[in-house]
Amino acid sequence: VAHCKKFFFCGQEPFVADEYIERLAWRTPGGGSRGGEAFDPKRLLEEFVNHIQELQVMDERIQRKVEKLEQQCQKEAKEFAKKVQELQKSNQVAFQHFQELDEHISYVATKVCHLGDQLEGVNTPRQRAVEAQKLMKYFNEFLDGELKSDVFTNSEKIKEAADIIQKLHLIAQELPFDSLMGFCCYPLSSPGKYHDLECQLIQEFTSAQRRGEISRMREVAAVLLHFKGYSHCVDVYIKQCQEGAFLRNDVFEDAAILCQRVNKQVGEIFSNPETVLAKLIQNIFEVKLQSYVKDQLEEHRKSDAEQYLKNLYDLYTRTTNLSSKLMEFNLGTDKQTFLSKLIKAIFISYLENYIEVEIGYLKSRSAMILQRYYDSKNHQKRSIGTGGIQDLKERLRQRTNLPLGPSIDTHGETFLSQEVVVNLLQETKQAFERCHRLSDPSDLPKNAFRIFSMLVEFLCTEHIDYALETGLAGIPSSDSKNANLYFLDVVHQANTIFHLFDKQFNDHLMPLISSSPKLSECLQKKKDIIEQMEVKLDMGIDTLNCMIGQMKHILAAEQKKTDFKPEDENNVLIQYTNACVKVCGYVRKQVEKIRNSMDGKNVDTVLMEFGVRFHRLIYEHLQQYSYSCMGGMLAICDVAEYRKCAKDFKIALVLQLFDTLHALCNLLVVAPDNLKQVCSGEQLANLDKNILHSFVQLRVDYRSARLARHFS
Repeated sequence: VAHCKKFFFCGQEPFVADEYIERLAWRTPGGGSRGGEAFDPKRLLEEFVNHIQELQVMDERIQRKVEKLEQQCQKEAKEFAKKVQELQKSNQVAFQHFQELDEHISYVATKVCHLGDQLEGVNTPRQRAVEAQKLMKYFNEFLDGELKSDVFTNSEKIKEAADIIQKLHLIAQELPFDSLMGFCCYPLSSPGKYHDLECQLIQEFTSAQRRGEISRMREVAAVLLHFKGYSHCVDVYIKQCQEGAFLRNDVFEDAAILCQRVNKQVGEIFSNPETVLAKLIQNIFEVKLQSYVKDQLEEHRKSDAEQYLKNLYDLYTRTTNLSSKLMEFNLGTDKQTFLSKLIKAIFISYLENYIEVEIGYLKSRSAMILQRYYDSKNHQKRSIGTGGIQDLKERLRQRTNLPLGPSIDTHGETFLSQEVVVNLLQETKQAFERCHRLSDPSDLPKNAFRIFSMLVEFLCTEHIDYALETGLAGIPSSDSKNANLYFLDVVHQANTIFHLFDKQFNDHLMPLISSSPKLSECLQKKKDIIEQMEVKLDMGIDTLNCMIGQMKHILAAEQKKTDFKPEDENNVLIQYTNACVKVCGYVRKQVEKIRNSMDGKNVDTVLMEFGVRFHRLIYEHLQQYSYSCMGGMLAICDVAEYRKCAKDFKIALVLQLFDTLHALCNLLVVAPDNLKQVCSGEQLANLDKNILHSFVQLRVDYRSARLARHFS
């Protein structure tokens, strides 16, 4: 098997001994692997021995071949190592030759550079002499007054002529006029020929620009760069760029498109493209935009403040947007300052008094919105108290008469309008947006505070506060019959409006003042407004007196003495009295109205006060009657219904009061022997004995000796 492994491992497939022996046994007759054939162990053993011998012979042959290959490999390795050593020696020799060649090349290069410097030293003066000779030749032509050279007569060589005249002009300017040479050179130093050639170059530049020949424009601009009229060339370029560029109504979009087009072109023409582009933008701002802005604003400046402010905001916004687009271009080092100065130059006369115009317009517009609303209601505004918070608190503490004197009939009108509020808030929102855009950053918080003060004056004071005062004055007295309680409607609308006011405060005012000292002033002003309104809402607690008064009228009209002392004790068919039904219906409506009119802690505060007064009313009402046994049961049913109604308040104290009242009513029907046990119960044990006694006295059988004895 070991021989087999050595043999088969030289092949491609892995050797598995079990499979190999199995195949050998299968091929051997008598091996027992094929069906129907008797097993012959001797024959199988013989076959295995023969096969092993064959494998041993094969192993020896392969071993000799391996040894031969190993010897050949060692021989070739020695030859290869010898060849590598020879190559290394050849490489060292080649490297030495390269070093010598490099040194020789460096030596030759040094000689060549030295020779070049010598040639340049000889050639430069020679070239200058040649140029001087040419200039002298051209100078003679100028002195003779006849320009015969081709460079002056050929229009295609204007570039060379310009270069010659520029040099002669500079030379002539350096010579003193009182010398003979200076006098002779005067024609060259005077503006005549110089100016004529300059004009000719500018005309050539203009013609090339009209033809759209960028390469010719670049050549002429490069020549004019050394002339005094180079700036005039730039002006001509800027002027021609704008021809036909402002044909649409949107001058800002036209300006952006023009600058985008010139930005792509100017770098191919001028050597200082950022300066040329900046000059174009300056020309657009100072000429086109300034004229356009003036036409748009001066038309409405004195006649229509609303349109004037809208136009100012729109024009300033579009100008700054254009400036943002132009920031993408290369305009020099400080392009932000450059563009800001251009914008300021256009709008400075309008922004100096912007806030005064804004406040004046906002004041007149708000007053008009309010007056138009009151006129639509045929209502003449009454003067209201102007006292501060302390004055209001004092009036609340003393519970004096209502602020506007005698009760007035508002005919169900709350004098609050969602439309008016939306209009006022919209006007103020637009004012805040304009203030943010048009105000100087240092003046922004101050200006925003002034706008906020206008909103407080007209929305909170002139509208909400006036409606609350009028609503307070419209609260009927507690003894009025069929009184309509519109004050809760006023409270409901005022609460909704104030939420809108608070939203605008957070959304539009806060971002403008959040990092300035004006923030504390605005928060304090808002706090004062809230406190003042809450005080007036507290004063409106007199509405609860009217509710209680209405309930008293219902009880007085509907409750009969015979309800609790029926003539026929055995023929009582009702579960609770008619007075109870109507009172509970009225209370549920008022509770729902209070919940809809207020929010937050105010709801619980008012409902608690209302619930306590409701309990006191029922308690005092029950004290007015005498109760038979069946009448006491009916009173218990009434109080149970009142207690169900009290659950709608969702105030623990109110429900506890009615639970106690229900327990007290049990004293009207309990058997005399159980009175002491009931009075010592959980709900009645802590009550004053006089209260318990007062309820027991309401029983028709109270004077019986047995009852009096048990209770005592």
